[in-house]
Amino acid sequence: MSHPSPSHAADHPHERLSGIIERLTFHSESTGFCVLRVKVRGHRDLVTVVGSAAAVSPGETIEALGQWVQDAKHGLQFRAERLQVILPGTREGIEKYLGSGLVRGIGPHFARTLVNAFGEAVFEVIEQSPERLEELPGIGRKRREQLSTAWAEQQVVREIMVFLQSHGVGTARAVRIYKTYGEAAILTVSENPYRLALDIWGIGFKTADTLAQSLGIPRDSPLRARAGVRHALQVWSEQGHCASEPEALLTQASQLLEIPAPIIEQAIEDEVQAEHLIRDQGLLYLTPLYRAEQGCAVQLQRLLQGTPPWGQIDVSRALPWVEIQTGLTLAPSQRAALTTLLSSKVAVLTGGPGVGKTTLVNSLLRILQAKQVEVQLAAPTGRAAKRLQETTGCEAKTVHRLLEFDPSAYRFKRDAEYPLEAELLVLDEASMLDTVLMNQLLRALPDETALLLVGDVDQLPSVGPGRVLADLIASGAIPTVRLTEVFRQALSSRIIVNAHRIHSGERPIAPAKGETSDFYLIEAADADNLAEKLVASVTQRIPKRFGFDPRADIQVLTPMNRGALGTQALNLALQQRLNPDAQPRLQRFGTTYAPGDKVIQRVNNYDKEVFNGDIGQITRIDAEAGLVVVEIDGRAVEYEASALDELGLAYAISIHKAQGSEYPVVVIPLAMQHYALLERNLLYTG
Repeated sequence: MSHPSPSHAADHPHERLSGIIERLTFHSESTGFCVLRVKVRGHRDLVTVVGSAAAVSPGETIEALGQWVQDAKHGLQFRAERLQVILPGTREGIEKYLGSGLVRGIGPHFARTLVNAFGEAVFEVIEQSPERLEELPGIGRKRREQLSTAWAEQQVVREIMVFLQSHGVGTARAVRIYKTYGEAAILTVSENPYRLALDIWGIGFKTADTLAQSLGIPRDSPLRARAGVRHALQVWSEQGHCASEPEALLTQASQLLEIPAPIIEQAIEDEVQAEHLIRDQGLLYLTPLYRAEQGCAVQLQRLLQGTPPWGQIDVSRALPWVEIQTGLTLAPSQRAALTTLLSSKVAVLTGGPGVGKTTLVNSLLRILQAKQVEVQLAAPTGRAAKRLQETTGCEAKTVHRLLEFDPSAYRFKRDAEYPLEAELLVLDEASMLDTVLMNQLLRALPDETALLLVGDVDQLPSVGPGRVLADLIASGAIPTVRLTEVFRQALSSRIIVNAHRIHSGERPIAPAKGETSDFYLIEAADADNLAEKLVASVTQRIPKRFGFDPRADIQVLTPMNRGALGTQALNLALQQRLNPDAQPRLQRFGTTYAPGDKVIQRVNNYDKEVFNGDIGQITRIDAEAGLVVVEIDGRAVEYEASALDELGLAYAISIHKAQGSEYPVVVIPLAMQHYALLERNLLYTG
């Protein structure tokens, strides 16, 4: 049988084609778009089929309705308007299907064993007589139960995928939908698809809205308007805001939903009545953010009451004593600052790099530990906590670990009923703390506990909503020490000098040609030239000249995610240069992962105790079990393949994600294409 010629396409606008998927050339799990190489009876060569399917695996049979087209770049291909995937019926197809990693616990080797043992009846055995699996060597009751569970889950997930696909949504979120709603997923989604955007991380309003339109929910329905209003406020909060003016929310929601303003005004009122939104002093808040902001104010007023738990300390004796203990002479500004901190129950210590914040904290801890004061240290991220521990010599925890998050109850164990046991809590990198987490932390502090917040208020604010540190300083209600004097030893670092120059609105100073420095400036002709120079610097020049490991020691920090100098493009370029041959490779959610790859956690996962911004390295990929093992802060953390959207490559990350961290080498690209983001505090933070 020969291919029809392109000229025949008009004569045969719709043809049917069926065959077995030999391999996936491309499949986007987010959109469903796929390019398949298919074995079609009567065709000597494999046929290229282009279409859309929620889930496809080698070995499956497809039935497609579409037409042949002559693509200018890729040649003849069958463009499918509709693709139906059915389970394979041949031994070869079944083996390829089972061995594709689709079902957790079945890889290529075990797939062959299953097909050799049960032939074409293997699906029937797994579904109806799973006890027969124990006839196979190495299969006990436990593994048989695991396989049965994985198969049943896969079948339900597949039904959900087909349901979503039939309504125009190709999505890789089906596993997460199933885990959230269980077998009631289709019913739940049908009743209110907008719940997806609220309940499931990774599914946005637009995806839920597309599904709702397909299900026949009117564009001007109250259900859609109310969901859209909440979504608009959520987007606003993701930009760091806790509240919105009603007019701004009305405008934003109107642009998003394209429905008349009166419907949106009514939706806002309905949401306020349902207490999903709160109106206060002319502003509209998402209820959790309002309660968190109010909670912070109330808790701080409570903690400000009374005197420090260590009582009065004679600073005229304490300061000379601590200078002898540390071997450092405190500057007059530091002595005055330490006096303030020793007499305050709640205080803020702020200032830029090289101004002596660490020296001051260490001196305070020396004095209070001599008085037997029980101190706890914390920071928002794992890397910031590790650095705090290194600089103080005392144990430091992340805020999440300090508050003992309980994944089973999805709440922190430490709260007002079960408070922290500390007389002083020192929180470093406080500029990174958002309003919600700050409220949780304050609730867990007993009335008598003292609190010291340490951070650089001029750095970028938290990724989450709120500017906690800046607002506390601006309130004037919290005793605040701001260090400004850069000390002589810090002036030897051109990084610190240039950070202060940038903060003051001055250009950074590059070293003279041939001069050894901790700061270098490399100019480029354009963005493409800059990308080339950056990759060469990271992979060759810096390792060759200074001996740094390009994966472990060098971190690229970039202002944006997209474009030639964004995280996505740079990660791909650096992965190809630094880890090109590692096997096995696993592709999920548009990213290819391999052992040795540097990765970053993109969302808080309390079950795994890994948090947004944590960086690790892939140590192992188990294709048979569908598992990826990542070492993060010395711990081995396991990810199922379906959860890999929580990770991203981390050869290059955003400056925001890196806040509170230190790396042996940092490389920052700056180009005019970044102009919209090039605010002074972004570069200063980097």
